[in-house]
Amino acid sequence: MRCSVIALPVLAAATSVVARAPSPGEDGKYTISSKGIKAQFIPYGATLTNLFVKDKNGEDVDVVLGYDDLDYYPVDKGHPVYNSIPGRYVNRIGKGTYTINNTTYITELNDGTNTLHSGTNNWSYRVWNVTDLTEDSITFSVYDASNSSRGMLGDVEGEVTYSVKGSTWNIKMNAKSLDEKTPLMLTQHTYFNLDAYKNPDTVKIWNHTLYMPYSQRYLVADDGALPTGEIGTAAPLSINDFASQPDLYLGHAQNDPRFAGNCGGGGACEGYNGYFLIDDAPKDAVVVSLASAFSGIKADLRTDQPGVVIYSCNWMDGTPDLKSTQGTAENRKVVRSSCVAIEAQDYVDGINHPEWGRLDKQISGPGQKYSWESSWTFGNL
Repeated sequence: MRCSVIALPVLAAATSVVARAPSPGEDGKYTISSKGIKAQFIPYGATLTNLFVKDKNGEDVDVVLGYDDLDYYPVDKGHPVYNSIPGRYVNRIGKGTYTINNTTYITELNDGTNTLHSGTNNWSYRVWNVTDLTEDSITFSVYDASNSSRGMLGDVEGEVTYSVKGSTWNIKMNAKSLDEKTPLMLTQHTYFNLDAYKNPDTVKIWNHTLYMPYSQRYLVADDGALPTGEIGTAAPLSINDFASQPDLYLGHAQNDPRFAGNCGGGGACEGYNGYFLIDDAPKDAVVVSLASAFSGIKADLRTDQPGVVIYSCNWMDGTPDLKSTQGTAENRKVVRSSCVAIEAQDYVDGINHPEWGRLDKQISGPGQKYSWESSWTFGNL
């Protein structure tokens, strides 16, 4: 007994040393790397700031959007959620309301008549803790107190681990609602331009190919990108078809008059801002392939989620600067339709559509563990 009492302060002291938060590099970023990838992060939003992969010439290319000025992430009024973790409930909550056990909760309206990513104090606005760092992995954690995002009750703990191995970037998330049932649905909100804006012919994303062989079905959405409840099926070569063949360009339907308003916005949103279901994919199958002939880079997504959101950056207005790792002398801005966000997640607004059978996946707690896992493997065409 005396030995155990004496040992406790020693153990506590040792634990405090081990638990000391890792420090970033001189550039303010945390860097992990493998033979084929270098990834850099900051605690704000558990954000990926740079992702370098090899192009067809073996050169390093930074394929994700972001800012050189790390201090700009928290002050950018547009807050595009660049490569961060929004939460505790991602994407839209229709009309800013949801119901659990016959009680209706009201959430912050920050996207027209809807709630987007749980409002303006969601996890992508938070400074996460760095709890572990090695040469090839980093772990961030966040504590989300009850009602810190309006209408989201119950305390939640969340964690994300990013790791790299060879040419693959892995993302694993866990979360737990400690004391109440609460909406809980996460994603990693990654924006890509595989050409790094260096293509002299176009900075638009429409020259990238997109193949989603298990995603013939999609959620039909209204003018505000909120699902209506209807599940559509894309006919071959229609606007929302990326399943019928592997070489369809993201802009393959540009000549269709409906393309200009395909993602709503009163007809002003061209391209995509919607959810595609992943149906009957074998375990560990590639469910999304994004590629560019200019850079020769191909990115393959594997995920345990039942679908993905595809957003083709319609609302970028040409104001945000590119990073110094991207662009040319002529191309220095992020313009409309020049990137694509690909977000693996559960059904958008599934919390308000019990007919989809997703309530047990999107309402969690108390004490239940939520998990999410995806990976991107990069190669060359």
